[in-house]
Parts: sequence; structure tokens; C-alpha cells
Amino acid sequence: MTIPPEAVILLSSPPTAFVREEITSLQTQIINPWTSDNPETIIASAASRVRAIINCSSRVNIDTDYMNRFPNLSLISNHGVGYDNIDAVEAARRGIIVTNTPDVLTEDVADLAMALLLATVRLIPQADQFVRQERWLKAPFPLSGSLQGRTMGIVGLGRIGHAVAFRAKAFGLHITYHGRHRQAKVDYSYHPDLLTMAKDCDTLMVTAPATDATRHMINESILKALGPAGVIINVSRGSLIDQDALISALSSGTIFAAGLDVYEDEPNVPKALIDLDNTVLLPHIGSATLPTRKAMARLVVDNVEAWLSGHSPLTPVPECLGL
Repeated sequence: MTIPPEAVILLSSPPTAFVREEITSLQTQIINPWTSDNPETIIASAASRVRAIINCSSRVNIDTDYMNRFPNLSLISNHGVGYDNIDAVEAARRGIIVTNTPDVLTEDVADLAMALLLATVRLIPQADQFVRQERWLKAPFPLSGSLQGRTMGIVGLGRIGHAVAFRAKAFGLHITYHGRHRQAKVDYSYHPDLLTMAKDCDTLMVTAPATDATRHMINESILKALGPAGVIINVSRGSLIDQDALISALSSGTIFAAGLDVYEDEPNVPKALIDLDNTVLLPHIGSATLPTRKAMARLVVDNVEAWLSGHSPLTPVPECLGL
């Protein structure tokens, strides 16, 4: 594969500071329309010359219509492990390679998942406010739940799921998991049916990818099966949980609490979730640490550099490998 020297790379969204820094190493023209008052005009004027896109936003919907704008597109280098906003199947059909940034964010996301679980069960944000509001002067803080004796059901035992399980095991939690297939050389008990797993655990950790098949897989039935001591943590994508069903379950006491880093319509978080006192809500910060975001930016650019050199990109998504 030979890439012409006049190949143009487009930034489909405002780049992160680290991506902006890393792309200076690329030996080709880069178009950043987001420094202009009319970015769409700049994108349209360069569309026929664009050979690669660097995407830094999950809110850019790279579907068939989007790809049609760029007749010579060959690569989409995505900043993030999730790529549900990109139609990778359609891209593969067109011969467009899609890459993502796996592995480099696994440990930080797993750390945050456990921190979110602890914060949710032990009411840590509520306790912080209790002190700041000087309510401790008048009464002791209410007793919280505990991690002791809990069974964690992991929804999607991929890279992040494995890393979370490793940490949860150190906390003494019993681990079980649900996925499309039983995994070889995994000692955790496997549930081929999500509803059955929900009945057998009291903590759901959601780390599965967002696909058409996983949309709203956590629904009213799953939440009811989890039970009144149930806690759900989501560090994957908001679309995996039926948000209305979750609000209802939290409001009625069907489950105990929820810790969320992701939502169905980010950054819009329903007021009903915000108003509940049995939720811990984070602004999608699973990978938001300095070392991880630097590593993600470097991998985004490494994928582009490999492609520019005529080599295969380092981390193509499964659809582009025919999987």
C-alpha cells in the first residue's frame, strides 16, 4: 500500500491537547477546521483530498452519509476504545480501516470502576457533603452498604472486565460473568443468560461494548432480578442500560444504587438521575488521566504513521480484520 505524499488528514472534531501536540510529527497536511468560524465550509472544500480522519469525539456520527462526503477516505483513527459512533462494518466494506486505542486505557478505567463501586456502596460523595454542610455536628452519618459478601456479575469480560475482576477479587468479591461465549482458562463462573446472572448476583459491573445487540440489555427485568440490595456500575456506554427503567428502579427501591460514568445522551444527564440520592454520577472520566490520555493520543498518531508508511495500522478494530 502506497500513500501519496499529498494525502490530507482531517480532524473530524476539536482535538485533545495531546493529539494536537502529537500530530506535529506527521509528515503530511493536516486540516483542523475547528480553528475557524466556519468549520463545515473548510471540511467541504477539502473533502475530495481527505485520505484519513482522526476522530476525537464519540458524538461525531461517522455513518454511511458521513463517509460519502470523503470519496478517497482510507483510514479512520479513533481516539478511544469504543467506536460505536463509527459504522465499522460499512467502513470495512468500503476498504476503510478503522482503528481504536485499546489496552492503554484499561488500567485507569478499571481503577475508576472500582472507585465508583466503592463510592456508590459506601456513600462516599454523600458523606463528603455531610461533612461540608456541617451536618455531622448535629447527627452521625447513616450506615452504608458494604462490599463484603457481595457477588459481582461482570457484563462483558473483555480487557477492562478482566482488569476489574482482578481488582474485585482482591476486595473479596465473588466473581461471575456474562458474555457471548464461555472463555477458556477463566475460573470465574459463566452465565450464558444475563437474567440468570442478575438473579445470582447483587452487583452488576457493565464493561461490554456498545452494539445493536447490547443496546438496553440492562432492562426492567434485569434490574428487578438484581434485587433491592442491587448495585449497578456502568463504565462502558450509556446505551447498554435502559435509562428510564434504571430511574424507575432507583426511585422505587427495586435496586439499591447506581454508579454511572456514562449516559445515553452525553453530556445531557436526566434531572431525575441527578435528583436521586442513591446515585453517584461522573462526567465520563474513565480514561481521563494525564498518562492515559497521552498514551491514547500517541496510539492515534502511531496508527496514522504506520498507515502513512505503507504498513498495517497497529490496532485495527475487529470488523476491519474480518472478525
